[in-house]
Amino acid sequence: MTPQDKLRKIREELQQMFLERAELIDGTLAALLAAQHVLIIGPPGTAKSMLADELCRRISGATYFQWLLTKFTTPEELFGAVSLKALEADDYRRVTTNKLPEAQIAFLDEVFKASSSILNAILTIINERLFHNGRQVGPVPLLTLFGASNELPEDDELLALYDRFLLRFVVGYIGEDFRFLKMLQAKEPAERTTIALDELRQMQAEAQARAVPTVVLRGIADIRRELQKKNLVASDRRYRQSLSLLQALAYLNGRTAVAESDLFFLEHVLWKDPGERAEVHTVIHGLIHGYEDEVQELLFQTRELHDYAEREWENKEQRARAVIEAHTKIRNILAKVEEISEKARDVGRPLDKVETLRQEIQAIQQQLLTKF
Repeated sequence: MTPQDKLRKIREELQQMFLERAELIDGTLAALLAAQHVLIIGPPGTAKSMLADELCRRISGATYFQWLLTKFTTPEELFGAVSLKALEADDYRRVTTNKLPEAQIAFLDEVFKASSSILNAILTIINERLFHNGRQVGPVPLLTLFGASNELPEDDELLALYDRFLLRFVVGYIGEDFRFLKMLQAKEPAERTTIALDELRQMQAEAQARAVPTVVLRGIADIRRELQKKNLVASDRRYRQSLSLLQALAYLNGRTAVAESDLFFLEHVLWKDPGERAEVHTVIHGLIHGYEDEVQELLFQTRELHDYAEREWENKEQRARAVIEAHTKIRNILAKVEEISEKARDVGRPLDKVETLRQEIQAIQQQLLTKF
């Protein structure tokens, strides 16, 4: 199998293991490809740490670090103990073996609970990929950090760290009974598809080479404009970083370029408070396929008019009036379709589906004309 085939196989295996987590799984894989970070908000027992651990098992040669943060967490627990030999040389340096500065993948539970000094060090690691260790500032190999929390940060000093998580997911317990029963009966996987760390780095480079068409860039600008109208404002950095995420999604789905449908995933990027998720979802879906939904609704109306005209009438005169009425209204519907098409064409939206719907409306209109 090619590395890309292995990645898709890992995706399928994870979806079998973690039910009702398809978008989260896609998000974690895309985050790895884009070297971005993921925040998972949800109660204990929703497999947050298990997913991060399972994902790390699939990358041979990767170092995984996991820790639960509290207000009593010490820097030694995350970054390593102070080197006594270095102290003899007046260098306050830590021994980072098996600690966060040497991890490729990390999971920090209750990520906002630690002290300010620890959070500032974490911020430098995930944002700049650097660790200040004594007199030296060195790069860290971190690819993706998974943060988990039962609640959102309230202190202003935590907002900078919160903003560094490009992807944000809210998870709950399994909702559907049949999936819950499947989870109870689930067994440890017989085998795990793995990819080498070098293969992952190769895929990262290939993903970032995916083209981002103008229609996608225009779509992002449209989303930003409409969200700002609703006072839903994200930083320019967040929009810029989202491009690498979209490229990763295109790669994950086997495409050579980012598709407009990939923009749907931005609903996990552009909210700050979970209460904003529904509004962001509505705006994005409305901009991308809202015009198609409008035309689809007009097609439904056309079918209703056809059924109305075709019903049994008491006499030919009533039937003729019904056909004329339906024909007139369908003509107005086609005019609305043309208006919608013009608006969609002006902003560069694809019109293939709209044209198919228009042809079906016109076919119904032609059927009515034969009734005259």
